[in-house]
Amino acid sequence: MKQFENSVNGMARYMYYIAGLAIVFMMVITTTDVALRFCVTLYATFKWPFMESWRPFPGTYDLVAMFGAVAASFAMAHTTVEAGHVAVKLLVRTLAEKTQTIFKLTTDTLSGILFGVLAWRSVIYARQLKESGEVSMTMELPFHPFVYMLAFSALAVTLVFLVEIIKDINKVLDK
Repeated sequence: MKQFENSVNGMARYMYYIAGLAIVFMMVITTTDVALRFCVTLYATFKWPFMESWRPFPGTYDLVAMFGAVAASFAMAHTTVEAGHVAVKLLVRTLAEKTQTIFKLTTDTLSGILFGVLAWRSVIYARQLKESGEVSMTMELPFHPFVYMLAFSALAVTLVFLVEIIKDINKVLDK
């Protein structure tokens, strides 16, 4: 069990690093685009010849949107491992410890089911996007790989919840 938990947590950590890289790429792309747009303004004002060919690249919006999807989806598993999501524990804290564990088991089970269904439906949706040939407007990037990434991320979150469910069950049985 511990080896499975370490593997899932390690995968979540690597996905978190990928999410961080996606945010860095978003920042670099946006900053470059803004700087090049400023250069266009400078050229229009001063007609400096070395800036004549400097233009912002088309598709900045497409790239930022795609990297945003990667950043948001790949950070989910690590956030779940770290319990970094919003939780309301005001009422639950007043209950007995065993009842708290049962509540946690119930919410972890329902959350695991939710993310399992999300992974499954994302795969189906990605197949439909691939078959239809749906692409982004400017760069014509296909959408389906990013939906597959979302499915993979949801599956990783499902595995994190599976680890938590097993730990919750062991906790309930020990008491």
